[in-house]
Amino acid sequence: MAWLREQGHDVWHVRERGMQKVDDRPIFEAVAAERRVLLTFDLRLGEIVAASGGRSSVVVFRAGNRRASFIIERLEQVLRECPDELEHGSIITVEDSRHRVRTLPLWEVD
Repeated sequence: MAWLREQGHDVWHVRERGMQKVDDRPIFEAVAAERRVLLTFDLRLGEIVAASGGRSSVVVFRAGNRRASFIIERLEQVLRECPDELEHGSIITVEDSRHRVRTLPLWEVD
């Protein structure tokens, strides 16, 4: 979080909002209402974003290396390479050596 704030990003952590013990859906709803990008290690939140059909974005870390310096390095790459995808709604899965982008909505609803 400190690194993101140093880079000028307006961020908050669930603990700062007293949401660390709530279900996933209220967290996602808060993120969506504020048009934020959700960063998480929780795969379920990515599934909630996909099912919502909305335009919020989530970055899901699936890296085996969870050292803060490594996560920052991977996040920095995603922020540099995927600004449009993050702005318009996507799920970005970040692994140790690559990241995958799935643009939302994943399927069209008629």
